[in-house]
Amino acid sequence: MTDTPRPEGGRRIELTARALVLGCLLAVVFTAANTYLGLKVGLTFASAIPAAVISMAILRGFRTSTIWENMTVQTVASVGGAMSSIIFVLPGLVMVGWWLEFPFWESVLICVFGGVLGVTFSIPLRRALVVDGGLPYPEGVAAAEVLTVGSRGAAQTESAVRENAAGLWVVITGAVVSAGYALLVAGRVFAGEAAKFIKLPASLGGGATGMGFGMQFALLGAGHLIGLAVGLAQAFGLLLAWGIAVPILTSPDTIAWLTANGIPSIATTLEPGAAAEELAGTVWRREVRFMGAGVIGVAAIWTLIKLAGPLIGGLTSALAANRRRNAGEVLDRTEQDIPITLVAGLSLACLVGIAGLLGWFAQGNPTLAGSTALLVGGGLVYVVVIGFAVAAICGYMAGLIGSSNSPVSGVGILAIVIAALLMLGVLALAGVPADPSVVAFALIVTAVVFAVAVIANDNLQDLKTGQLVQATPWRQQTALIVGVIAGAIVIPIILNLLNDAFGFEGGPAGIADEPLAAPQATLISALAKGVIEGGLRWDLIAIGAVIGVAVILLDAVLGRATRGRMKLPPLAVGIGFYLPAAVTTMLVIGAVCGWLYDKAIKTTRFADVGRRMGVLLASGLIVGESLFLVMTAGVIVSTENEAPFAMLPEGSTWPAMTAGIAAFAVLTVALYAWVRSRSARV
Repeated sequence: MTDTPRPEGGRRIELTARALVLGCLLAVVFTAANTYLGLKVGLTFASAIPAAVISMAILRGFRTSTIWENMTVQTVASVGGAMSSIIFVLPGLVMVGWWLEFPFWESVLICVFGGVLGVTFSIPLRRALVVDGGLPYPEGVAAAEVLTVGSRGAAQTESAVRENAAGLWVVITGAVVSAGYALLVAGRVFAGEAAKFIKLPASLGGGATGMGFGMQFALLGAGHLIGLAVGLAQAFGLLLAWGIAVPILTSPDTIAWLTANGIPSIATTLEPGAAAEELAGTVWRREVRFMGAGVIGVAAIWTLIKLAGPLIGGLTSALAANRRRNAGEVLDRTEQDIPITLVAGLSLACLVGIAGLLGWFAQGNPTLAGSTALLVGGGLVYVVVIGFAVAAICGYMAGLIGSSNSPVSGVGILAIVIAALLMLGVLALAGVPADPSVVAFALIVTAVVFAVAVIANDNLQDLKTGQLVQATPWRQQTALIVGVIAGAIVIPIILNLLNDAFGFEGGPAGIADEPLAAPQATLISALAKGVIEGGLRWDLIAIGAVIGVAVILLDAVLGRATRGRMKLPPLAVGIGFYLPAAVTTMLVIGAVCGWLYDKAIKTTRFADVGRRMGVLLASGLIVGESLFLVMTAGVIVSTENEAPFAMLPEGSTWPAMTAGIAAFAVLTVALYAWVRSRSARV
């Protein structure tokens, strides 16, 4: 590990004002990028590594900069970016018609209270999951490696300095290429998506299906980051959805059988002879995706069952450390968490704030006002019990497959179903009828729990990085709280901008009338309405649950047969069900490209450098396109022009698609070749 000097009389430079300020600025950038990416494709990316590279490049100008100070910047920036995952729930309040826009302070407080609880709930889990858990934490380890190589220190070599500089240029180049391509898509020079829907011949059932891929460098970069195992698992989910479920549910024989037996099916409500795209797309959105929810729900429950031991161990260890501290024992610096008494105080303060937020909401609605005390009490119990459980689940997932790969939205789906069912019970006790305000209350409670989940997911990944570079846990945890606040302030601003420019599925139309899919928010709001107002397709969720059990068993068999070399993550399979096919396909392509690139450099002398550069290229691709499209939203809103960058008229679909495919392929090959060449020169 690279050591660093300790200036100013040996004082350890770690949690500094300049690190916090730089971290907050980077948090704003990554939060904006992740907010768009999450609403567009239902995925976010971990920003720890690009934040570390940028931090090292900037703080190198200060003589006293240290590896631990760069660790602080990375921690603040990464948790700010992670906070953006709250957009998997909050847009649901617009989709169900409760909000027309995102009220600033209400949105910020939901993020802050839930996010700080995510920090405090995951502190007792640090020893169990980070120190003693034996989990790989792939992104945490990679970030520590980047920090160790690139930070100032006596053991740092000239090649490490060159790598740090080269890494910054890789991020910038990836961002510029990604943004430039997105500009040409916005100008209608290139198409942003290629898709084809068909009706199968009668010998194959006569149903409809389709395939496509989004020509977006942000998706390519996200695919590189998730890795081959998760990418192939998503491809398996895609095959189950579009190769089996959609063709079966759209087949004339199936439709006739469902009609004859009085079983509801969206396909029976469409016009006879409906086009393949309408038939397949409608069935996938309204039915098949709920099967994916069942897969994800079962996978999340399975994860919780496996975590029972680490949960108990983490709490026991934290309480034992607090007793030793109270007895006067000086703990090793790398074991110094925020004291458990202060953790309890922060948690209590957040719960009081949540109670006030829920009480204010209930009192403002005639349907709920009479049951305020019951709703607030039930909401708090739910946040504590389910919140701590999801903190453990998400921390475990981060340790197992990384923050970027962790489908915390699966936990959100499970949480909204539980919240909605509990709401029905509370309302039955109070004799209150179900109406939209009840759905909105369930979504707000779920949003708080979801904030707990996403921050715990990122927190434990960052704490693993800190452990490897010997950072002080309590300083890291303080930086995490600062990052939560920075991210929370940005989120409603970006959400309102995107809502005004594009709109969301089911909500008011934006100026451009190109609603963002927000797949998780769409599904979560549909689940909330379905449970509370009735009409939820429990049969489809049950089918998905059965598939989930089968996938869990298949994963276990594969793991045992190949001694852990092959895996089939059930949560990733579920994602393949409910993400749009065009998105999943490009994610799989990105995963394969990343695997081919890593394989091509595996035996070279610069393999480690090249692998890190590949991660930085992927991060730059995501940031560039996402920030460009957030900027585009600002231009649309300020000019009220739905296509401010249009260079060609509408209607040139096939030429634009052909040109787009060719340019995308050439640029992809050129970028990977350039990064390989750049890595070889470091």
